[in-house]
Amino acid sequence: MSKRIHSYQPRVGHGLPHDPIASILGPRPIGWISSRDADGRLNLAPYSFFNIFNYRPPIVAFSSVCEKDSVRNCRAVGEFVYNLATRELAEQMNLTSAAVAPDVDEFSLAGLTPAASKVISVPRVNESPVALECRVCEVFQLEGADTALIDTWMVLAEVVAVHIDESLLRDGIYDTAAARPILRGGGAADYFEITPQARFAMRRP
Repeated sequence: MSKRIHSYQPRVGHGLPHDPIASILGPRPIGWISSRDADGRLNLAPYSFFNIFNYRPPIVAFSSVCEKDSVRNCRAVGEFVYNLATRELAEQMNLTSAAVAPDVDEFSLAGLTPAASKVISVPRVNESPVALECRVCEVFQLEGADTALIDTWMVLAEVVAVHIDESLLRDGIYDTAAARPILRGGGAADYFEITPQARFAMRRP
């Protein structure tokens, strides 16, 4: 029996209740980004378009649909911190996604504590068990295959300092599942949690 395949061209439309691409390419790590503007005002916001793209030096990136405060701050100050979003911090992370004025401090809004970084001037989230201090390499606007500019901005940065709660280091190896990180799925409100039960081992041939 042959499969029934739903095919579509994104520029024409998917014909479904919700765009499936974010669900297909997921769940995705959440870039919980703390930044500050040139006047020192803090910002904290989650981005589901986030990942690592190089080992040495470690290069991470996040993208923002529309040029939001995080992007402007990264361009102005050249620094940000990635904070791990965990199941325990999920509700507070969600609070920081609210569309608020630039002068609103999301740390205070979500009841979180800024902790001084070691290398850069932007603070990390003290309650998060993992933080990556980052220096911006490049900020640029995305464009489509037709070279038309898109209202989405990419920020690439080098990780210059790493903070890990030592309870997550088992025999010196970072235990991903023990941190209970959350990831963004598709749909309007789908998230996933990494658990030990989801782990399996598979070595390269």
